[in-house]
Amino acid sequence: MTKLIHKLGLSPSLAFHDVYSLDDPSLLAFVPRPVHALLLVFPVTSTYEKARMDEDGPLPEYNASGPGEEVLWFRQTIRNACGMMGLLHCACNGEPRETIAPSTDLANLITAALPLEPTPRSQLLETSPSIAQAHASAAAGGDTAAPSAEASIDLHFVAFVKSAENNLWELDGRRKGPLNRGNLGADDDALSERALDLGVRRFLSREQEGQGGELRFSLVALAPNMD
Repeated sequence: MTKLIHKLGLSPSLAFHDVYSLDDPSLLAFVPRPVHALLLVFPVTSTYEKARMDEDGPLPEYNASGPGEEVLWFRQTIRNACGMMGLLHCACNGEPRETIAPSTDLANLITAALPLEPTPRSQLLETSPSIAQAHASAAAGGDTAAPSAEASIDLHFVAFVKSAENNLWELDGRRKGPLNRGNLGADDDALSERALDLGVRRFLSREQEGQGGELRFSLVALAPNMD
């Protein structure tokens, strides 16, 4: 993940780090701070699908655009690209956006995407050769063959990011739009107790209850690079 996002233009001063626990202080201490975003990876379950439809049902379609948007959100229209969507949501929002090098793929993407509403914005991603090439390159560098766009994949990626306005946003390309999960203190990062309670813990608690106690997930944090 880190290699890919650096290739696209994010500053080498930031990197993704594994988060091994949500509660053990000794394991949380391995994660550099401040954490700007969390990327949650989990299997799509009936619990997730029901919660998504129940919450999205009464919500209007998100049609915001322009520099006044608190977060830059991409609707996912490309199959099996939720990992790339998650990386973009982490890198293109909050403090990480300010570290993106000018004239890079990420910088150019943000410039082109900001004035667009979600539908043309998703079309921009669909036709972006740099994003497609980076995604293919990362997949080719893995240990297993990359899935085709038609393959059935049960893993999904959701980003939780802290905005410049100190709100925690859940960014999921399969939802109707970005979801503001609540206000954070100026000193709260995306891995703070309040942020975890508003975001990842709330999400996982629902999953655990709905799945009869079974819980499978992984979590990475976008934070300072210690290399």
